Amino acid sequence: MSDKFTKSMARNIFYGGAVFFFLLFLALTYDSSRAFPDRDHRQNITEKVALGKAIWERNDCIGCHTILGEGAYFAPELGNVYKRFGNSKEAIIAFIKSRPKEGVPGRRSMPQFNLSDEELDAVAEFLKWSSEINTANWPPNIQG
Repeated sequence: MSDKFTKSMARNIFYGGAVFFFLLFLALTYDSSRAFPDRDHRQNITEKVALGKAIWERNDCIGCHTILGEGAYFAPELGNVYKRFGNSKEAIIAFIKSRPKEGVPGRRSMPQFNLSDEELDAVAEFLKWSSEINTANWPPNIQG
């Protein structure tokens, strides 16, 4: 091998690397397309889950909370809150209802949104649905 690095050597390394990573990309795309149908959780969306998601968005819950790692980090992760509250929608509803109207004095806390019973049940159903998504064990602990 020559002690000198030539243009043709650089070109061969570039083209060889480009072909390798293109083939790797195709292989990973194929593998993902085979795995996604098994992980598809959309077939379990009910009208109540959709209403809960709409309420979640309307009240900007993601402005403070994360859900499955997306959102702000001021408040706890809610992707596994259903499991954290003992697989109980009633516990989630009771927690949301128990928030004081003015918040906890001296610190930023979750406000009271004054949701109806139907809206509370829909939010709890949405949080239950999100906790059942196959996230490959994320978050790694029950506290989020």
